[in-house]
Amino acid sequence: MELTWHGHSTWHVTVGETDLLIDPFFDNPHTSLDASDVDEPDFLLLTHGHADHIADAGAFSDATVVGTPELTGFIEDEHGADDTIGMNLGGTVECGDAFVTMHRADHTNGINTGYEYDAGMPAGFVISDTVPTQVADEETTTFYHAGDTGLMTEMREVIGPYLEPDAAALPVGDHFTMGPMQAAIAVDWLDVDHAFPMHYDTFPPIEIDVDDFEREVTGTGSDADVHVLDGDETVDLSEL
Repeated sequence: MELTWHGHSTWHVTVGETDLLIDPFFDNPHTSLDASDVDEPDFLLLTHGHADHIADAGAFSDATVVGTPELTGFIEDEHGADDTIGMNLGGTVECGDAFVTMHRADHTNGINTGYEYDAGMPAGFVISDTVPTQVADEETTTFYHAGDTGLMTEMREVIGPYLEPDAAALPVGDHFTMGPMQAAIAVDWLDVDHAFPMHYDTFPPIEIDVDDFEREVTGTGSDADVHVLDGDETVDLSEL
């Protein structure tokens, strides 16, 4: 499984022959790319409806859009998406070679476009290369994109022990989401091997010293490796 961080919460995930793009927002300081520079993904995953997560959704009109039914309906109406998969919390859908499970995020989810839209519950996605089961499979690779969220006990009680992510991308910028301290607790609760900070330094309220996140993870006693990626940097989870 390959992961590319395009800044903020925008990730390109490759599972087998399937490309997934999460929360496309290329107007951020960590990427040198415009949406037009990015190859069309097979699937476009949207965690929630805030502008800094769906701003470039319309640039990928050939992708299958995955999100809550309320949010995919909005993308159909406002961005002309032809192919959508509306799903909801706890559900798993097969997206090419990937299995995508939606889990809740503790956040808000209104869309302000002159009219107020309810985009349903904000979410995160757990992406794996095999269907989730209660039988642990050491050959399975699983990546958790937490979306915009605060710390929540579901990370400790459900996502970590049952969905078993190997790696997690977590918001660390504070103010609108978790900051470094609570995100580090999330790393510990999830029991992941690899942690990637996201959703920081995009706007003044979320400018942080990202090294604080590494120090906080160490402070929890977690053995997770923290990977602070450069914008547009790609890693292969099998090689970490």
